[in-house]
Amino acid sequence: MADAKERSLVLRAHDAFYDAVRAGDIVRLDALISNHRPVLVGHPGWPVQHGRADVMASWAEIFVSGGPPDIWPLDEHVMMTDHTALVVCTEIVGSTQLTATNVFVREAGDWYLTQHMAARLFPH
Repeated sequence: MADAKERSLVLRAHDAFYDAVRAGDIVRLDALISNHRPVLVGHPGWPVQHGRADVMASWAEIFVSGGPPDIWPLDEHVMMTDHTALVVCTEIVGSTQLTATNVFVREAGDWYLTQHMAARLFPH
């Protein structure tokens, strides 16, 4: 079971991810994504992008085409093992609410993103 310090480090990596996305900072985002594990991203309305090159290209396209999104994570729930952490949250993007799952892995003592999946929430 992970301790409070590790949970805090995961949430710090999670916050850094959203800060980089809001800033449209592709260099900072690139530094937060795993170089050693398979990565993927599922943007709402897009096919899932697999592999680091396609993932980074998708973020670059988002930053250029519409500008960085004003995206804020809320209500984060962390589930973790020794080397993997799953953060499920609500994303607020303008007036839209999405649900997101972000997967992090520990590499050389730090936490890196390997998966970001976001989808629109539907009413019950």
